[in-house]
Amino acid sequence: METPSAAAAACCCPRRPLQPPSRLLLLLSLLLSALCLRPGLGLYTVNTVYGDAIILPCHLEVPNDLRFGKWKYEMANKASEFIAFRSATKKTVQYDDVLEYKDRLNLSENYTLSISNARISDEKRFVCMLVTEDNVFEQPTVVKVFKQPSQPEIISRATFLETEQLKTLGECISQDGYPKGNLTWFKNGVVLQPTEEAVINEQTKVNQTTGLYTVISSLEYKPTKDDTNAQFTCSVTYFGPTGQETIRSESVAFDIHYPTEKVKIQVLTERNTIKEGDNITLKCSGNGNPPPQEFFFYIPGEPDPIRSSSLYVLTDVRRNATGEYRCSLTDESLMDSTIITVHYLDLSLTPSGEVIKQIGEALPVSCTISSSRNATVFWMKDNTRMRASPSFSSLQYQDAGNYICETTLQEVEGLKKRQILTLIVEGKPQIKMTKRTSTDGSYKMIACHVEGFPKPAVQWTSSGGVINKTEETKYVNGKFISKIKIAPEENVTLTCIAENQLERTVTSLNVSANDNRENVNDQAKLIVGIVVGLLLAALIAGVAYWLYMKKSKDVNGESQKEAAQNIQTLPRQESYFFMSASKHVDKDLGNIEENKKLEENNHKSEA
Repeated sequence: METPSAAAAACCCPRRPLQPPSRLLLLLSLLLSALCLRPGLGLYTVNTVYGDAIILPCHLEVPNDLRFGKWKYEMANKASEFIAFRSATKKTVQYDDVLEYKDRLNLSENYTLSISNARISDEKRFVCMLVTEDNVFEQPTVVKVFKQPSQPEIISRATFLETEQLKTLGECISQDGYPKGNLTWFKNGVVLQPTEEAVINEQTKVNQTTGLYTVISSLEYKPTKDDTNAQFTCSVTYFGPTGQETIRSESVAFDIHYPTEKVKIQVLTERNTIKEGDNITLKCSGNGNPPPQEFFFYIPGEPDPIRSSSLYVLTDVRRNATGEYRCSLTDESLMDSTIITVHYLDLSLTPSGEVIKQIGEALPVSCTISSSRNATVFWMKDNTRMRASPSFSSLQYQDAGNYICETTLQEVEGLKKRQILTLIVEGKPQIKMTKRTSTDGSYKMIACHVEGFPKPAVQWTSSGGVINKTEETKYVNGKFISKIKIAPEENVTLTCIAENQLERTVTSLNVSANDNRENVNDQAKLIVGIVVGLLLAALIAGVAYWLYMKKSKDVNGESQKEAAQNIQTLPRQESYFFMSASKHVDKDLGNIEENKKLEENNHKSEA
């Protein structure tokens, strides 16, 4: 890049007429021209990047009578040095023996000079000279070389920082730049200004071979607890061919050490509540960094604190483990505590297991609960939930079964207790015999109602021997029925025998054909009862009607008269009713007596 001045001129020295050609005069002219140009008068500037080619146009109009062109460079307080020559007549190019530009120069036909592989030492003022027979034309160009520095990097980083202590955080380094760049520190994107908590020192190193700069900035920092996870960066600001630019480093976070200010104890369990038999893990922690590694645990029942890591385990805890648990730093400066409740549930069933009682006996039953909280108790019999607790003042067979008293603490998961009472009610066999004629009169059903436990074995006998053809109902609650069928005309004595481990019971029943007459007598009694009931109902209805008519005498004369007539006729109606009913009863009784006499006569004839 080249930058011309607003007052650019063709040359900086006036034209001087030359004497007749002579080598001496030409050399004097060139010398005067060199003296005419002083440092700092360049009209053009070329900006180039380190390592690139430097292109230097001559910026002079080539005269027709040009004899040759030359390039030289000038440095302050040093003599000018010619580096390239090109003849306009012979078309030849010569390069002066200057070590730093050896094999780096190229002078084109239009007298543009190219210098390869730009270096920092190339920052000079180069002058293009065009020489004619009678004039020397010169134009200077200033060369500026730029080199972008490397990305800044934070090195020599501290492994950790401590609060209230000023410590070297690290060094920010940016290498091989030109011109020298400036380093800046940032915390969370904000510039860190030098203070008592942030001391910044910067140094610069120059490579003697290349002339490039390496800048280093060290930061001493006194952190606070709030600097935990803070992001530190640095940047380098430098000038390039196009102006000022900035490159920032990668961010770095530091481990900030600070003392413990608070201790906390925690109970680590799988459930929200603790019950007997559980394991308890106590965790003690401090909010310092690094966190404390050892603590004192204070356990109920232990006279001295227990030194342990951050975890302490209690196994198979009992109810006496309920209490206050504490932990502290080993210097006992900070402490925390918590209350632990170990829940328990006890159940006592009296009696329990298998119990054998006799029917009619009393059996007191109690289910006692002891728990850390209110417990729910319920009873079950044979897998069916009972509405109330069992109470036995007089045991019956139906009371036998498996009784379960169960209790739970609903707020404590998995805490449940139960006990079982297996009640056996025993009894000697009890027998009651009944007989019944079928509705069609085709047979008689003789039943032996048996009670007892263990279940009695039943046997039927008659005058003819053992009866094997029997029927039995299902044995439920210590009861069942054994049945046999006989012909209605049979006269027989039947015996029912029931026997179990406790006793043998025998009962007999006489069955005769006369059982049918008893049925007839029962029917007569039923008819008489019905008739008497009807008579009583009619009498009550008549009295009610008479009372009603008596109250309505005041309505009018005719009504009274009609009411009197009705009342007079009432006894006649009632007497008629009684007479007809009496006739029907006498008739029925007569029929019954006749039937009875006929049966007795038949019985005598059969005898």
